[in-house]
Amino acid sequence: MMYQVTFDPSKGSGVIAANVSIIRDSDLNDALLIFKGVMKSGLGVGSYIRAIRDQESFGNIRLGRRECAIITPCSITIDSVLLKSGVSVRPIFGGIVQIKKGVPVRFTDILTYDSTTIDPIDALMSQELTSVTDVGSTGSGKILANVRVVPMHARERVEGVLETLKSANFDSILFVGEPNTEVLGVPIERDHIGIVAIGGTNPMAAVQEQGIPIRTQALSELIDIDEMEMV
Repeated sequence: MMYQVTFDPSKGSGVIAANVSIIRDSDLNDALLIFKGVMKSGLGVGSYIRAIRDQESFGNIRLGRRECAIITPCSITIDSVLLKSGVSVRPIFGGIVQIKKGVPVRFTDILTYDSTTIDPIDALMSQELTSVTDVGSTGSGKILANVRVVPMHARERVEGVLETLKSANFDSILFVGEPNTEVLGVPIERDHIGIVAIGGTNPMAAVQEQGIPIRTQALSELIDIDEMEMV
């Protein structure tokens, strides 16, 4: 998926990796309000969204009767932009991050990518361990996040790429560590730095917290950014 992404943040164009969430059509308006609220609070990946209605098909997604879909960016898009700028980047785990008064404190739960065939963020979201709604309203609670590592000597280039992504409304980096230093309580391998990115499924977790049934397929599709709308 990283290799197939063509998004160029300096131009604001290209194909991004997307998460697809399927809900009942009767819940669409409520879910969209929650999605947009979470994204405006800075707890999503990027500020782009698209709703699929009326049993349209999208990629490999087929909607059932009275179902709709909401498409949002996946954080793998960030990894792809780093990779194509010459930075060797490797996602290592997803987890739950505790936030206190707007400050990330620590990972309370993690799942490594090499220990599961299910996306770690998907698996953790299914356990209903988040309180994304509370973080948005009070600044404290638990959100989904994931960690990737890059060589420590690439730090300057990484910072430049992240600034370019931020200018393209992909501002989802929670924490950038120091070389050979743990990130939010989790050790990082030698000669690398860890980057903590907000999980792209936080809006879905917030919908789930409100008791609205939702099925999320992370890392499931590619979509041109021009087909998305800004939040």
